[in-house]
Amino acid sequence: MLLASALLASAQTGPRFDVASIKPASDDEIAGGASGITTGHGRAVGTNVTLKRCIIGSYHVGPGQVTGGPTWIDSDRFHIEAKTAGPVNDDAIFDAMLRNLLAERFHLALHRETRKLRALVLVVSKRGPKLERAEGGDAVTEARHGALTLKNSTMGALAERLARATDLPVVNRTGLTGIFNLTLTWTPDNDQPKPDGPPPLSSALNEQLGLQLKAERAPIEVLVIDHVEKPTEN
Repeated sequence: MLLASALLASAQTGPRFDVASIKPASDDEIAGGASGITTGHGRAVGTNVTLKRCIIGSYHVGPGQVTGGPTWIDSDRFHIEAKTAGPVNDDAIFDAMLRNLLAERFHLALHRETRKLRALVLVVSKRGPKLERAEGGDAVTEARHGALTLKNSTMGALAERLARATDLPVVNRTGLTGIFNLTLTWTPDNDQPKPDGPPPLSSALNEQLGLQLKAERAPIEVLVIDHVEKPTEN
């Protein structure tokens, strides 16, 4: 409780949304299956999302980097709407607002640890990268089942997204700096392959982007949940 109280106090003094609402997802939202978080112009909308998904998004980690807490953080679904009076152009401040919202409404308290875990390392393939350098602008992410488009994004952002697709931490060791535009399509492991469909993720990365994923154990930062409660509404 002391950890939760300390983090809640921090949230109340840090950057916050001006208006925020958190409600259990309706039966229609859950039945519809649509789920995700959209952000932009000082607004965040989470539809049919779990708390774990919110943690992953606001702390920029993969699913395998969140541990601890009750089982409902990965099963109960919520509808979240939060906005500021004006646009927020600093991504770090916006992420802090999201984290503070979780601390205030879910009384979420956590700490970071470094553990040696099974992971995937993102490297450049022997034939070299096939990447388009970006000219600059707002970072844009469009993620769908078996499809990913990144604009004005770093290799670190790509590694973060790949971690969500593989359920394993992904470490960026490409050595590539700067920002890129890229599109990647693949057939997820649990899908039935089609003769004319895209290849599995590892082959798609190599063929489409000139990158590879290699399995190894590596020191990975994880988020350990110390305290969490069902959310208070509005």
